[in-house]
Amino acid sequence: MNNNPFLKVRIYITLVVSAGVWGLLAWSHFHGGVPVHHFLAREDLPGISNWWGGLILPLLTWLAGYRIQERENLKHVSFSDFPVKIIYGFAGAVFFGIILSILFTLKYNGLSAYLLQAILVISLFCPVYKAECLLGFVLTMTFTFGAVLPTVIGSVLAIIGFVMYKGIRPAILYVVKPLFR
Repeated sequence: MNNNPFLKVRIYITLVVSAGVWGLLAWSHFHGGVPVHHFLAREDLPGISNWWGGLILPLLTWLAGYRIQERENLKHVSFSDFPVKIIYGFAGAVFFGIILSILFTLKYNGLSAYLLQAILVISLFCPVYKAECLLGFVLTMTFTFGAVLPTVIGSVLAIIGFVMYKGIRPAILYVVKPLFR
């Protein structure tokens, strides 16, 4: 047996997410049917069933946990020694996803569009491209949008965030830093 405490944490978290998504799918199935979401909320575009979330969310959770483990070298770290920066990144993405879902549900489409654009500015200061951010974003938006659309949108935002944080941010700092000497 692999004596890796973080592997056990990954298994537990993946099981909790799996139980949650399958519970949500079962509840939806028995209360009017599992919803189908359309790209750009347009009926003439292809629809994607929420059933895909039963596969996507456990897989995303497992892969995000693996990526965090490898990035932070957590092979011999127990949950009590878990780096706080990962929890902050996850919590920030959860908060962002909740606010975005609420704004969309309340039909504040303009504000939700501005919030999506605000991620460009946020990505100059915070590494929003990391696995814990993508996972938090997708998990919180699954109830409102299903799992596929937040995964696609979150992946695009993660790529943009990576370019902003690793490419544009250093260029801005290179130009601005000499001005404050």
